[in-house]
Amino acid sequence: MAQTTVATRPLKIAIDYTSAVNQNAGIGRFVRQLVHAVIANDPVDNFVLLHANPNPGRTPNYPTGPNVTRRVLRVNERWTNIIWHRLQAPIPADWLTGPVDLFHSPDFVMPPVRAARSILTVHDLAFLLYPECAHASLRAYLERTVPRSVQRADYVVADSENTRNDVICLLGVPPERVTVVPGGVDPAFQPVTDPARLAALRQTIGLDETTPYILFIGVIEPRKNLVGLIEAFDILKDRRPLPHKLVVAGRRGWLSDSTMERAERSKYRRDIVFTGFIPDGELPTLYSAAEAFAFPSHYEGFGLPVLEAMACGTPVVASRASSLPEIVGDAGMQVDPDDPERLASALELLALNPEMRADFRARGLERASTFTWDAAAKVMLDVYRKVAAR
Repeated sequence: MAQTTVATRPLKIAIDYTSAVNQNAGIGRFVRQLVHAVIANDPVDNFVLLHANPNPGRTPNYPTGPNVTRRVLRVNERWTNIIWHRLQAPIPADWLTGPVDLFHSPDFVMPPVRAARSILTVHDLAFLLYPECAHASLRAYLERTVPRSVQRADYVVADSENTRNDVICLLGVPPERVTVVPGGVDPAFQPVTDPARLAALRQTIGLDETTPYILFIGVIEPRKNLVGLIEAFDILKDRRPLPHKLVVAGRRGWLSDSTMERAERSKYRRDIVFTGFIPDGELPTLYSAAEAFAFPSHYEGFGLPVLEAMACGTPVVASRASSLPEIVGDAGMQVDPDDPERLASALELLALNPEMRADFRARGLERASTFTWDAAAKVMLDVYRKVAAR
């Protein structure tokens, strides 16, 4: 991005922190880590974190500092969506934060803003490109609300060049109004070599200490193409009597029945392990213990699990689709997500070739090191100053 004019006084920046409070994985983790890094890299400007009343059982993880304040609404996220986006009540968010220079909404939808300049983050446009992969009610809500939010915002941020292009082409946003702020890797994601931690993790997911496994991490939903991954796993096991298991880590999402039904039909069902949600603190060990990480998603706005797997030294096989080639580069194998035969062949190559695994491990570690939350925060701060200077 070109050099921008820095404001002569500290800015006051409000950020909608609701997704960081209420979502464990995916966008919630992306927003949490980015906001923490932004505040850590900016001791000068003042930040107001606005969020809905947390969902039951949620304990917010706030960034701290003398330049950070919080505003917690008395209603939950469901009611903020109803008030702002279904009823379109004219209650500006910057009435609730107090006067601010910028209001950043980092999760697809923008509430009304009265005086501040506004920035919206669009993580992906899967609901437009793969409408069959979302509930009809959710799709209708997003189709109505996201384009309106994009038009309302002064500036748009995307997670990847692929999403940026989608925003420009599908929503008609001028290219000069969209900047990419990519994700990064938390330093906690690094190879785990402690035998006790690895053995304990394997026991937790029901595996012995030696059985190799292929790992997938993500919400179980159609867009992730787990049906295709299970097809590929069946093909792999038909070809060779390999001891490998397929470990699927993540909670069940919308329209997940087809995935579970396909797993039940597999003649290798006993070799497919569904772990449910795995806490963040155990993910580096889960990645590190895997022989390979498979991510055959049809569409991703960024693909954070791929980056985390590489940072843990796990060889990656990912789909050649959407943003994933931007993340993987030449540090992993890429296949057509609609070709389970090719996916099976890629996994077979890794299973049979320790030298290839070692090569992709080294490449992945090197590539992952170039994606940091500090670097992402500096781009985000540049966007803030650019928009404030307009």
